[in-house]
Amino acid sequence: MSVVPMFPLGSVLLPGERLPLHIFEPRYRALVHDCLKQDDPSFGVVLIARGHEAGGGDVRHDVATTAHIIAHEAIGDGRYLLECVGGERIRIDAWLPDDPYPLADVRPWPDEDADAVIADSEFDATWGRVEDLYELIGRLESTENISTPGVPDFLSLPISAAEKIWSLAALIPMGQSDRLDILSGPDARARMTALDDAIENVTAVVQFRLQP
Repeated sequence: MSVVPMFPLGSVLLPGERLPLHIFEPRYRALVHDCLKQDDPSFGVVLIARGHEAGGGDVRHDVATTAHIIAHEAIGDGRYLLECVGGERIRIDAWLPDDPYPLADVRPWPDEDADAVIADSEFDATWGRVEDLYELIGRLESTENISTPGVPDFLSLPISAAEKIWSLAALIPMGQSDRLDILSGPDARARMTALDDAIENVTAVVQFRLQP
């Protein structure tokens, strides 16, 4: 286990996903100041279960993602603009006092089945459901001229099933509960199931809104 600075947010950060942040609260200004002293400046991002991002006093989930700072700019008064990218998953074993900012004892959370294989045909089927979803969204918001995205290049790349799932999940306009389910999947197979469930949930919502 290791003690890691934590950034509770109202949204889930997925591995590989970009996260821009404007840091203005004093506690998080201190967090970033300390992180930037590291060779690999990073902190954990965790979804707030109850409460608000600002002010503290929130209740947090116990699964998180490491956010690596890849660019930063000081903009005066101790404030920062950050560009971060999601790294590895972590589990939170214990929350420590928020002094001077949220801290937790965490450990890495590797996949239970690191060698899980998902066939290309399964990814093709999932992408077909994504295309159908975007077609429905386009009908719902036709005045905004939303078009179905082309098949993303990463589906044909020789990358792991886990990386493909994270990348697909980032394309779906799903709720935070669905994103948390995907992040919490013990391995790629479980996350693929959670991703398909999320697509089905969003599709059902859009179909309901399309009813006359």
